[in-house]
Amino acid sequence: MAGIALKKIQKSYGALRVIHDIDIEIESGEFLVLVGPSGCGKSTLLRMIAGLEEISGGELDIGGRTVNLLPPAERNIAMVFQDYALYPHMSVRENMSFGLKMRGGEQPDIDNRVNQAADILKIQDYLDRRPAQLSGGQRQRVAMGRAIVREPAAFLFDEPLSNLDAALRVEMRLEIAKLHRRMKATTVYVTHDQVEAMTLADRIVVMNGGVVEQVGKPLDLYHKPSSLFVARFIGSPTMNTIPAKLSRSGGEARVLGRTVKLDGLELPCHGAEDIVLGIRPEDLTQCPAEQAWFSGELMVAEKLGSQTYGYIEVGHTRMLAVEFPRDQEMSVGDVMHVRGSTTSALHLFDAGSGKRLSM
Repeated sequence: MAGIALKKIQKSYGALRVIHDIDIEIESGEFLVLVGPSGCGKSTLLRMIAGLEEISGGELDIGGRTVNLLPPAERNIAMVFQDYALYPHMSVRENMSFGLKMRGGEQPDIDNRVNQAADILKIQDYLDRRPAQLSGGQRQRVAMGRAIVREPAAFLFDEPLSNLDAALRVEMRLEIAKLHRRMKATTVYVTHDQVEAMTLADRIVVMNGGVVEQVGKPLDLYHKPSSLFVARFIGSPTMNTIPAKLSRSGGEARVLGRTVKLDGLELPCHGAEDIVLGIRPEDLTQCPAEQAWFSGELMVAEKLGSQTYGYIEVGHTRMLAVEFPRDQEMSVGDVMHVRGSTTSALHLFDAGSGKRLSM
């Protein structure tokens, strides 16, 4: 397998620049996930790596070789698309072997590779079927098998699970994780689903508007987001983010008209300062009314079995999400009082730039 290096990569359509100076080093065997909302540039960046989009500026290296001007067939990568892209008139076996035949491979070697990939993906019983006779999950396995038989330097996945139902997405996510662990292949995976990103990635690249917001290990992004955008994107439910004002004396903040004492927290305060206070749902706990940071009416209760989330109207544009004990009895309309479990669970962001404030 080979590493991939993106050096000041740019993409423009005429005067419109959509990818801005992307610098990423992907190690050999690493599973890197590009994540972000629709239109952030993640699929465009993947297609540039594949050679399906022209690179407007910068340098792309695969396995130590600059490939900017090489066509897709000469980059030694394999891509798995969202829509499977299988030939409907061919059997599974023919779909998986077609690329190897086009490259002049010997039939015994082709058969061996197809059988090995089918064994890995557990589709041996479907080799003589056509795509129309398969389920969505089976078709995605065939698309993955077609990529595996090529034994490429890197695998590229473009939202491969988005067309599957919820149960199949979980199943296929586990299959992809097992496949990567078995093959140790360099993998670049695009998704808008942050749960997929958190469960699959060695590292995550969070993109926004054609730029990289943050790169890091999944839990690093979760526990220490570098910006409001990352804080609100990573995590389900998302982090609560509420406007606040730091006091001049430090040690407390004014939040939704209430003074919140932040005991033991050293605040980056230089006089009164507008900030955004962030806290995740699991870091809030119920308390007596006089100790509350936030109080309000329970508007929605999500009882998921393993977890219970409540959404409280606290006078902000967004309801406050709180994780409660899974067996707690609660009713919509109850008045709830909550506070942070520890001040170390707080995240402070500059209200203007959205950047994280050091504490």
